Amino acid sequence: MNLFFRQVLAIYRKDLLAEWRGKEMISSMLVFGLLVIVVFSFAFEPDTEETARLMPGLLWIAMGFAAILGLNRSFSGELRLGALQGLLLAPMDRSAIYLGKLCGNLTFMLLADGVLLVCFAVLYNFSVLPVLWKLLVVVFLGTAGFAIVGTLFSAVALNTRMSEVLLPILQLPITVPLMIAAIEATAALSNPSRTADYSGWLQMLAAFDIIFFVLCLWLFEFVIEE
Repeated sequence: MNLFFRQVLAIYRKDLLAEWRGKEMISSMLVFGLLVIVVFSFAFEPDTEETARLMPGLLWIAMGFAAILGLNRSFSGELRLGALQGLLLAPMDRSAIYLGKLCGNLTFMLLADGVLLVCFAVLYNFSVLPVLWKLLVVVFLGTAGFAIVGTLFSAVALNTRMSEVLLPILQLPITVPLMIAAIEATAALSNPSRTADYSGWLQMLAAFDIIFFVLCLWLFEFVIEE
């Protein structure tokens, strides 16, 4: 078991170092997410009632599409110089590769989401501090669901000619329940009259993450061998 966790940590550390040197994944997510938020801020007046109603959806659209853009680069480093084949030939459990990549993807996505959330709160006058911890739980569970599914599908799209197009085609239909639950949970926090709905949507987010984590962990070994 200790060897397994060392293998996961080694892959995670490798991804952190590679991202620190190139900053490809985080920069692409931040540029795209900020662009979406800024464009929406010009399209909707921040102080209107309609904007307050649409605000949770706008936030998760920016986060969701930024995450997909970043996940397109999840396995790009492994394609260079046959690094993926080296990983597959190494005497290690395939699930360690998945968990290491998942931890890396989740870390980068959470960092990007933190910056996007701050910018969103400033541009849309969204009062974050009163519900900060509850909102962070929603962001973590929603982002974790994207990372869990996206890590598997980025491996599926790895050797295809149009991987940038295939990943969102595969991921978006699967993550629709996740997006709905995340948007509704965020809306419950921004609307005092809907606070009672928060726990129900949070349970749906947690259930999605657990079910797809087990499923993706099991399927990854078959996907990566193809």
